[in-house]
Amino acid sequence: MNASSPRIPSSLRAFTLLELLVVLSVIGILTLLLLPALARTRDTARTSSCLSHLKQWGIATHLYEMDSGGWLPPDGAPNGISTHNAWYANLPPMIGVPSYHDEGPWRTNALAPLGNHLWFCPSNPRRSNGHLLFHFALNRLINGSGRESRRMRLESLPAPSRTVWLFDNGQRAAVAGPGNLHRTLHRGAANILFLDGGVRRIQPTVAGSQATQDQPLWNP
Repeated sequence: MNASSPRIPSSLRAFTLLELLVVLSVIGILTLLLLPALARTRDTARTSSCLSHLKQWGIATHLYEMDSGGWLPPDGAPNGISTHNAWYANLPPMIGVPSYHDEGPWRTNALAPLGNHLWFCPSNPRRSNGHLLFHFALNRLINGSGRESRRMRLESLPAPSRTVWLFDNGQRAAVAGPGNLHRTLHRGAANILFLDGGVRRIQPTVAGSQATQDQPLWNP
């Protein structure tokens, strides 16, 4: 009588093809379920970083305002060429940041890394066009427009908590109006710094509208 073949323990048996297909299907379903949550987490982190950067610019604005006897900084040229009398030249020293023209190659080189810098919004994909790059634009309707801008006193503005100061830039200019607002940068919304130093994520139906009690004020 031939000796019977040894039995293979069930714990050592290989998966059948059907079992492998079931496992792969479950992994695929879990991946599909988790990806949106991971994307939302990533976007939330980027939005928070952007709001934090705008908040720092708000602090710089108020330090400048106190240091200058109540005056807001001038706009400067929208194309970023001003080396003085411009928000991007006057505000950075208030918080220990180099002025725009003292920054790195990202200003004129689209391939240069940006890093997690106060000049940038992590959600904004725009890079330099070879001449300039501003992820945040100053509201040109506060002081006037461009190099001919007149400085305003903060106390002369009626509603600082609703008045737009810096905002997510849909283009590259340093100074612009509501048409440059990047309305969909943060999952269908935009980040705005107001003149009281507050920052908020604003839905597009609100961001581009004329001001009411709850809406941003562009031209006070």
